[in-house]
Amino acid sequence: MLEPLRQGLPPLNLAAASDAASCALPARYEAVREARQFTRKTLDQWDLNDRFDDVCLVVSELVTNALRHALPAGAKRLTPQEPPVRLHLLRWSERLVCAVRDPSDASPVARDSDDFSAESGRGLFLVDSFSDGWGWHPMAGALSGKVVWALFLLHRPVEGAGPGA
Repeated sequence: MLEPLRQGLPPLNLAAASDAASCALPARYEAVREARQFTRKTLDQWDLNDRFDDVCLVVSELVTNALRHALPAGAKRLTPQEPPVRLHLLRWSERLVCAVRDPSDASPVARDSDDFSAESGRGLFLVDSFSDGWGWHPMAGALSGKVVWALFLLHRPVEGAGPGA
């Protein structure tokens, strides 16, 4: 099935990102809804509504995994200023990256399950299916934990291919 990926993002010039947004998420399951709302608002601002369904599904899975597997029971903030989970959305002209940072150093692991009626265990399979690529990498420097990311390729509209063209 899926092998865990320990890699960085594909080569991207972070300084060339045309748009970036992030939000802190509390250590409670309502944070998944907050992440979806933040994603909706951000994609609306970036005029990427056509990608909302796929991006929202992937964001929901990444945030759920962070809350379920990366936080110890009763986790509190790392510091008073730092929330345990953070969602980042970055857009280039032809790419969108959704990245979720959490405090765990453990790699994400896709479960091998043939039971497609199961209520859980398919999160990374869905991330793999609905995005154009995904991976993870450990945080560097003073920050501990990891970032799990998903990449979406954005299709530029063809000039002159509007309605009536």
